[in-house]
Amino acid sequence: MRLTADIWVSAYLTRLRLADIPAFVVSRGDATAGAVLVKLNTLDGNACCYQRSFDLMTGERQWMVLSEGKEASVDASITRQRSFDTDLWVIEVEDRQGRHLLNEPGLD
Repeated sequence: MRLTADIWVSAYLTRLRLADIPAFVVSRGDATAGAVLVKLNTLDGNACCYQRSFDLMTGERQWMVLSEGKEASVDASITRQRSFDTDLWVIEVEDRQGRHLLNEPGLD
């Protein structure tokens, strides 16, 4: 059984808060089945956006880079994604060290 999007987002934000990593919801998507994008803002003008993808070889879901580079370019990429997926959640994580915790156990 998979978690609903809103429960996953809530758990992810809690995990970040416990690690003293600031994060917030930029765009609230569908509560049950919305996809989630995570934008990592390193506060130096650069950013990286992650999306979950299904690996056909292993059958597992994993976080992949959707776009990275200058923050404005990453924001434009997110805006394009939102233009054709209105159910999309966007979470922004702000960490100078580049921590996002997406690869931690329990977030898959």
